[in-house]
Amino acid sequence: MGEHDAFRIDHGHDRELASEGSSRYAEHVRHNVAAFDGAWGDIAPVTFACAAWRLAITPSPPYVRRHRRILSAACDRNAWDGTLTARVLLVSPPPAELTASREWWHDRGWREWPQTFGQYLEPSDQDLTRNPFLRTTLVIDAPLPLDALPPAPDGPSDTLSSTAALAVTTLVRELNALLTPIIRRLETTQARG
Repeated sequence: MGEHDAFRIDHGHDRELASEGSSRYAEHVRHNVAAFDGAWGDIAPVTFACAAWRLAITPSPPYVRRHRRILSAACDRNAWDGTLTARVLLVSPPPAELTASREWWHDRGWREWPQTFGQYLEPSDQDLTRNPFLRTTLVIDAPLPLDALPPAPDGPSDTLSSTAALAVTTLVRELNALLTPIIRRLETTQARG
């Protein structure tokens, strides 16, 4: 994984945390089979892939790690036509219209995103008693292709975990293709600024 990749699957950590086998994610899937209710035997792989994604990002630590700029990433079935839509919230520097002139600041001590060890954080209640914060984000809504997703299984089986892992791997690849160029641009622009 490159330093600017949006997501990566942490296979090594997944194996280290496994208590029943070789994958903690596989265990998580087996313990949360109900997350796939409504996806069994679906002609489209979308509902299954979305459930697999939610299970990959929810445990702590997650199976899928995200770039420090990504605050959230959801994959959902589009209600209009059943396709797969991603919604990602990214930390962004303030727009040029706000940084070109600081006259709007009025000496209020505006702060951007607080960071600890390079991680973007919400300002604490204590921070908010001292300064106002302007925490800019980008909301990315985009369709994702379905052609490489595995078919939804007909029901729980011995291959459920591996099919879910394949769906997650496919989503990571597609999300990286979509988001990594944006993240790379934000990171290199900020490094120069």
